[in-house]
Amino acid sequence: MVEVITLNERTEDVKEDTRTDGNGHMVENVAPEPVIDKTKEDLETQTQKTRTWKWSVVYLCFYGFMVQLKPGEPFITPNLLSAEKNFTRNQVTNEINPVLSYSYMAVLVPVFLLTDYLRYKPVLILQSLSHVSIWLLLLLGTSLLEMQFMEFFYGITMAARVAYSSYIFSLVPAAVYQRVASYSRSSVLMGVFTSSVLGQMCVSLGRVSYWTLSAVSLGFVTFGLLLSLCLPWPKRSLFFNQARLEEERKEAAQSELARMKPGNEKDGSVAAQGSNHKSPSWTNSVFVQMLKELKNVVKVPSLRLWSLWWVFNSTGYYLVLFYVHILWNKVYPATENKHVYNGAVEAASTLLGAITSFAAGYVKIRWNLWSELVIGLITGAQAILLLVMGVTNDIWICYVVYALFKGFYQFLVPIAIFQIASSLTKELCALVFGVNTFLATILKTIVTLIVADKRGLALDVHSQFFVYFFYFTLLTVIYLSCSAFIITCHYRNQRAVEETTEEVAIATELSPMTTAASEGTTAHNGTTIKT
Repeated sequence: MVEVITLNERTEDVKEDTRTDGNGHMVENVAPEPVIDKTKEDLETQTQKTRTWKWSVVYLCFYGFMVQLKPGEPFITPNLLSAEKNFTRNQVTNEINPVLSYSYMAVLVPVFLLTDYLRYKPVLILQSLSHVSIWLLLLLGTSLLEMQFMEFFYGITMAARVAYSSYIFSLVPAAVYQRVASYSRSSVLMGVFTSSVLGQMCVSLGRVSYWTLSAVSLGFVTFGLLLSLCLPWPKRSLFFNQARLEEERKEAAQSELARMKPGNEKDGSVAAQGSNHKSPSWTNSVFVQMLKELKNVVKVPSLRLWSLWWVFNSTGYYLVLFYVHILWNKVYPATENKHVYNGAVEAASTLLGAITSFAAGYVKIRWNLWSELVIGLITGAQAILLLVMGVTNDIWICYVVYALFKGFYQFLVPIAIFQIASSLTKELCALVFGVNTFLATILKTIVTLIVADKRGLALDVHSQFFVYFFYFTLLTVIYLSCSAFIITCHYRNQRAVEETTEEVAIATELSPMTTAASEGTTAHNGTTIKT
């Protein structure tokens, strides 16, 4: 009887899964038409969303490329020191350039917070407006104050770079973060490379004046401003707007449920839900929770090491970048614009930096053991390069050494990003990078105020490079000392573990003999018998 019932049940299942066509043949049942239509609609919606974010990524990468086209940028310092502007080297070194560090520090935190709160696009528009202001001041400005304002707007553009680097993550799914990040970074590097090559060709081959080069740059950044106005507006952010978006989703769900209920129940339900609603406290916001979790980051050795590297080494790196063009002008004060090769050197160093960044992705070592040693060796190499730049009188040696200096730094940047980001959430990772950048900016401002500013030591550019050499040498000693300590502790612990393992192995080998002896007893005649 059980078998019959089971067979009948199976027959019923088969009947439910099949149907007869017009010719009497049995065919499988198909899903109802509404289900098929719904599946098709979902598939079309998903395809449309994928197509939308792909086009958004393409447009954003194109924007990132075009906004870097400023062929006059490598020649800003030669322009200020030329007969067209006629500023002295001391004015540029001790009065104009320091404003960049001060403005960068002043606007970095507000821009970082506004980037997320306003959802990226307004900050990118602000960056483009600042670019336009820079080149207008370079074209029309003649006074020291106007050039200081030019550096102030330059600081805003540097602080607003965080908007572009994080904007792309708000447009795409999390599964493609790594891919689109490489796209956006590559577009920026290609923009910088193309801009530098174009500027050098205009100066060396076209015999273009600095004023004309500034006018061309103004045209490009104006086009970049128009592109920024057409950028898509993201619907989500990292820290802010999360509570508001969650509330909007709840209200939408409540209204959908309310429409499914009768009128009286709908009013009562909505009223009850409205009475139970409480506005979220700012202490429970994602941003505040992220700040509270920062103290746990300091406890992780790898995060602590690479964050400190980011703070201290990037400080020295950007100080060198800010003042190296003044050093070149002092080593080789070219009388003709065509003999100024700043654009070519920036293009070559950018290309080398891109190559070393790419190569860093294929380095496979035990970073928990060798990180300090690698950082120490590379920092030591950078210190030697700075010493060479400070003592040489050959401009071509300066050019080559500068390109190598940038290449070493760019080699460690993707490694630092991976080491920090691999163990953090996206929100906390963005916050850690923001805090690291802010601390580096504070340190850079302090060094600028002491070393370069006219209210401090007001050192000339060669003396500054000797200061940077001692700075990197001190970092090298610290990194190598930490490396020696960590490697020594590691091998000491490894030796202790090996000795313990050997003792355990010896004890394991002897234990069967002991057991065998314990399994027997001695008879009165002295022979051993089994118990």
